[in-house]
Order: sequence, then C-alpha cells, then structure tokens
Amino acid sequence: MRHTPSRRLFTTALVASALTPMTAGPATASAADGDCADRDHCPPHGLGPELTARLDEAIENVRRQVGIPGLVVGLWIPRQGTYVRATGVADLTTGRPMTTDVFNRIGSVTKTFTVTALLKLVDDRRIHLDDPIDTYVEGVPNGRRITLRHLAEMRSGLFPYTSDPDFIHDLLSDPYRTFTPWQVLGYGFKHDNTFAPGTQFQYCNSNLVLLGLVIERVSGQCAADFIRNRVLRPARLLDTLFPEGSEYPEPHARGYTNQTLTGQVVDSTDWNPSWAWTAGAMISNLHDLRRWAKILATGTLLTPQTQHERLKMLPTGFPGTTYGLGIFDSGGWIGHNGSIPGYETVTVYLPPQDATLVLLLNTDITYAGQEPSSPVARAITQIVTPSNVYDRPVPPR
Repeated sequence: MRHTPSRRLFTTALVASALTPMTAGPATASAADGDCADRDHCPPHGLGPELTARLDEAIENVRRQVGIPGLVVGLWIPRQGTYVRATGVADLTTGRPMTTDVFNRIGSVTKTFTVTALLKLVDDRRIHLDDPIDTYVEGVPNGRRITLRHLAEMRSGLFPYTSDPDFIHDLLSDPYRTFTPWQVLGYGFKHDNTFAPGTQFQYCNSNLVLLGLVIERVSGQCAADFIRNRVLRPARLLDTLFPEGSEYPEPHARGYTNQTLTGQVVDSTDWNPSWAWTAGAMISNLHDLRRWAKILATGTLLTPQTQHERLKMLPTGFPGTTYGLGIFDSGGWIGHNGSIPGYETVTVYLPPQDATLVLLLNTDITYAGQEPSSPVARAITQIVTPSNVYDRPVPPR
C-alpha cells in the first residue's frame, strides 16, 4: 500500500511520457496451463481454453493500457484449475522477458509478516493487543493512549513519516542510503498527531515500524530474525527474506518508478529499502506468496482466538475495503497489497472458493490515480469471481 505525501512517495499523477517505453516490448510470455508455483498442491489442469483466452486478453490489455513493463499473475482455484503467466519484460533496456520465477520487493505485504510476528507474541502471552505502546517504546507522541491494536489496525493517529517533506527529500536525494527505524520515526514524530487513537483510519508506516521495535524489545531478537524464526520457517517460506540492505536475490526484474525529485522515470532496482523496514522492506516470490496468502487468511500459524482478533475488519472510508490487524478485505478477497518504488505486489485469498491470487509487477507508477496492480486484479476477478471483485483497495501505501 502506498503512503501519500506531497509527491505520493511520491506523486498521484502519472507522467504521460512514461507510458510509451513501458508499453513497448515483446509479446506476452505465457507459462503452460499446467505451470504452478506450488507443485505440491497444484490443480492438475488449467482453467480451460476459453477462460484462459479471456484472461490472457484482459491482462495484456490492462498491462499495456496502464504501462506495466512486466507482470506475473498466479491464480489458483482448486475446483477450476490454475492460471500462471508472465507477460511483458523484466528489463526495458535489454528486453529480457518477465518470468514466473522472479523474486520481487513486496512493499507493504511485509506488514502481514510483521503483524503475524506480533500476534505470535500475543499467543505466547508476552504482550496484549490493548497494551499501550509506551509500555514498550518510549517517546511516542500520545503513547499512553495508543495501543498495539491501534497501531496494527491503522488507527493510531500518528503522523506518517512518509508524508514529511524532509523525509521525501532526504530519501530521494540519496535512495541508496541506510535509514534506522528511529531516524524514520523522527520525521513523523515532529508533527502533531492527526486524530485521537481509535477514532479514524489512516494508513501509516510509522505504526508498523513501531511494532517492529516492540517485537525486538519483547523477543530480544532483531525483527528480521524473529520473523524468520517464528513466521517464515513454520510457514515453510524458503524464498522469502528480510534484506539487511539493498541485496536482491536472482532472478529479479528491474524496477521502474517516477517517485523521484523531478518526476522522471528511473530504474530503482537497487534502492535501499531500509526506510520501510518492518513496514515494507521484504522480498518474496510467486511460490511463497501463493502459500502465504492462505496461511495468512486462515490463521494457520495462530490460535483461533488471535486470528479472530486479526480479522475484526473495520471501515476504512474507502468503499468495498475494510481493514483488520495488518490485513484487509477487498470484495471478499483477504490479504494485502504492497508497493515500494519500482515494484508492486498483491497477495490475496478468497475463502469461499479456496482461491488465491498473486500479482508481481516491476513498476509502481500510478495510472489515473490508481496503483497499477489494482486494475489488473480487478480485471482478473471480474472474469473469474464476478461476485467477488477485488476493487481498488486503500490508496495509501
């Protein structure tokens, strides 16, 4: 999800000239109907020639219209079949085609791992959701009244550090630099809180950075280690990682963004995601995200009581979308989307049909005020689950 400062982290307008190079490139590269990112639990067939052709056409039309260089789509509906495709290019300079095995920077899908780690501590009875944040972290504005629950459900009222003009300038002046959690929080803490805790919804990365600090304080481990040991390993997510800096496993696509000081489109592949930390720095791939979507939505790693708390969805003010504890419901699809300069991800699960949808994109440049992943997900779900259409989720990241 996108934070929305003065230049969107950094603008809501798509530079028109950016569309031309991004729609150029080779024809769609399609995986076979039987291709599947999780061969242990893969339907034995595709969705059939008619439905497959409709999806191919709709996805390619949206990709070209929106200006997405490369796109990976994974759709698994056990009663119907599987659809896994890569289309477009992974590298605009070389024309290297997109493939289904790429790693991707997952942006705010990171939040689902961070909040799951926090909820593991709840299940361990080491913390309570209604504990105030100042029990664990000092110096938070109004920290006596802001609870861990408020932070996880985006209702703290803290000012988002990604909306601070100094942060935007400092990051975009040197996107390869390393930020510490307290450095980024400092940009937000110099502002007054925006509302009383629990009274409104406001998407805010400051919340998740604070929860990362809580995890470290209570567990005695760095957040990356705790997430790896208590979430990734039990979930058997072998290709999901929390980078220490700008490292990026191969293969990966080049990422393209216009979140620059000039608005010019640049290659952001090797930008340092440390500024997003437990709010958005992680990396994964289609195989792991397919597996994670169902684990997240069904609460496999948590007690039923804690998962029930997680899925207490509240209004966001955006039609069709509600938000729980680090998780949303958009048209019945439960999960999260993610965006970080150059990349976008959607990881969602539809319980009634046991269906999973994962999208990986190598751009975050908005189209008509929308995240580029949103019209892709909408087009797909309008075809395969017309009663449950993934609508535009909460706009901020």
